[in-house]
Amino acid sequence: MNGVFGSTPQTSESAFMPQILRILVLLLLVLANAFSQSCFAKEPSESKHAKKPNIVFLLADDLGWTGTGSFGSDFYETPNLDGMVKDGIKFTNAYAACTVCSPTRASIMTGMYPARLRCTDFIAGQNRSKAKLKIPDWTKRLESRHVTIAEALKEDGYRTAHVGKWHLNSPTSRKTPDGTDALSQGFDVSIQKPDGTKGYFLRSGKAKAKEGYVTDWLTDQACEFIAKSAEADEPFFLYFAYHTPHTPIQGRPDLVEKFRGKVDAKAIHRNPTYAAMVASLDQSVGRVLDALKSSGIEENTIVIFTSDNGGLTQRYGVHDNFTENLPLRRGKGSAYEGGVRVPAIVKWPSNLPAGAQSDTPIITIDYYPTLLALSGARGNEKHSVNVDGVNLLPVFKNPEHEFGRNLYWHYPHYHAGGDGPYSAIRQGDYRLIEFFEDDSLRLYDLAKDIGEESDLSRELPEKTASLHAELKSWRERIAAQLPSPNPNWDPNNDGSRRSK
Repeated sequence: MNGVFGSTPQTSESAFMPQILRILVLLLLVLANAFSQSCFAKEPSESKHAKKPNIVFLLADDLGWTGTGSFGSDFYETPNLDGMVKDGIKFTNAYAACTVCSPTRASIMTGMYPARLRCTDFIAGQNRSKAKLKIPDWTKRLESRHVTIAEALKEDGYRTAHVGKWHLNSPTSRKTPDGTDALSQGFDVSIQKPDGTKGYFLRSGKAKAKEGYVTDWLTDQACEFIAKSAEADEPFFLYFAYHTPHTPIQGRPDLVEKFRGKVDAKAIHRNPTYAAMVASLDQSVGRVLDALKSSGIEENTIVIFTSDNGGLTQRYGVHDNFTENLPLRRGKGSAYEGGVRVPAIVKWPSNLPAGAQSDTPIITIDYYPTLLALSGARGNEKHSVNVDGVNLLPVFKNPEHEFGRNLYWHYPHYHAGGDGPYSAIRQGDYRLIEFFEDDSLRLYDLAKDIGEESDLSRELPEKTASLHAELKSWRERIAAQLPSPNPNWDPNNDGSRRSK
């Protein structure tokens, strides 16, 4: 018989059988080996870690809504944060859960409204003994009974680190430890500014710190944690809580000098020292992003940037000592948008749309359930019943996604630079504020009046009544504490210097 490739000898069919069997056996062995390689080439821990994103949460202190270039500043320079906006999602309607810092930090750690936690003022707060209202007996700490995001992630195999400002421990915890410090709340590492630091300037000989600027020193520690975590090939959660640009207003000398030559007297932002502080913050963010990239883990790391409350305008001090939040009204400590609307940016290469913008209202209570969803961590089931925030993954995937919910604020306190006790609700574009001193209501349409200049409460009485009822119902549901009449009120010496 002539074959295709020439002549072939004649052979019986049975003679081919042993050869065919050998080929089949060899083929099965090859397939089995390939299957084995695909299943066991990595250790189970490596496969598990590869699925878990690293998390970097960057929290500025007192940075207002317009405190960066991409959010509208006419003076501050923030190229790294602006770069995050180009590479990630910019949230234009992002909020802090409180008009001051500690309550917002507690909301990030737990996903709960500060009013539910009864941690409603900065720790240790302040009290006006002659004010019209008496503040409630609030909780001056983040109670250890709450499961923090750090505890949930640590339980799920994450390395956890807190760097910078904590501000959730009780005032007496240094003398009598009570489980309210960062190490007791789920962090493997807690690095705070060294003892002996004078404002933002380190002093040699203190906690091995060299002379320098505290933001730079803390950034060194954050970058070192990133490098070690990447080398260990373990998922990590880095909570970097900056001090800047909180008072005292102290910039790095070289940066102050740089911005002093750029001041425009007609600009809204014109304080060179404050601009230097913002620039230091931005440089730190850039160094953290570079550390992720150089460690080869940028693609598997989600980075969140936001602020704990609005910028401090200090209307009753010297204007140029601080900042401005225009077009928003007022700032830190106040009942208005300037006190609670903050910049927010989320970046996660290859996972989030680059250069996207979301106008969906979000708030700091949302980060807890979002990070649980991203990591797959369960948290505490009993605790999660009280989580007030929503998972932001739907809006990460589709920036136009809406949640159709109300946002709330409750501040039963007085603040040196702001208003008296108040509650507020945002529903759609409407925002209602209730002032407790005189039981007055203010209603604003933020879509038409972002500066909250035109009170619509009399023009829209039904909308006002509806939102007020929703606000009161919410306070009842979470057992919010209320101020009470002060028997020692002295109207001539009550410390009031507010302007509504």
